[in-house]
Amino acid sequence: MKPAEQILEDLIAGNKRFLQGTTQARAWRATEDWSKKAPKAIILGCSDSRVPIEIIFDQSAGDLFVIRVAGNIVAPSQIGSVEFAAEQFKVPLVIVLGHTHCGAIEATMTALEHNNTPASDNLKSIVDRIAPAIIDIYDAQDGQVNAELAFRCMRSNVRASVNQLRHGSVLLEEMTASGQLTIRGAHYNIESGTVSFLDLLTA
Repeated sequence: MKPAEQILEDLIAGNKRFLQGTTQARAWRATEDWSKKAPKAIILGCSDSRVPIEIIFDQSAGDLFVIRVAGNIVAPSQIGSVEFAAEQFKVPLVIVLGHTHCGAIEATMTALEHNNTPASDNLKSIVDRIAPAIIDIYDAQDGQVNAELAFRCMRSNVRASVNQLRHGSVLLEEMTASGQLTIRGAHYNIESGTVSFLDLLTA
């Protein structure tokens, strides 16, 4: 398995190929021995259909262990999924991937703006996980909801999810401390197709 830094460079290069229209990814082939295939990175991303994770990184089938949930939130099932892949496949890199125009972020901002409750307890559980990550940024803007505020809230939510993965699991915390695992945050710009990585070394 390549070290995390090299895998990160591979993904950045893949996103550049995606932007340039020179993708190299291969589809699933029945003739391949999939029993020996292990993912090189774990991606915790949003469920939004406009963010096709393997495609934007130009990765072939089997290259990524993808976990998708609205708002790229971190709940026990997501932590368990990351733990499974990190331990089972010795994957050295986890990326939390947010994106522009995230519906879960916008829904949380709307709930804060109108002080209302989402339509169901299940939706509320998503909003309740995002709200603590964005409430200070939201309050500082005096409730003036706009695209710039949504962008800043999205980035803050990514940072919060990274920190929850780093410190919400004894297993992941130990793997991170020992250098076996690197957890990074990033966001995808739907308009440009660009993935930008956040500097979270001090998070």
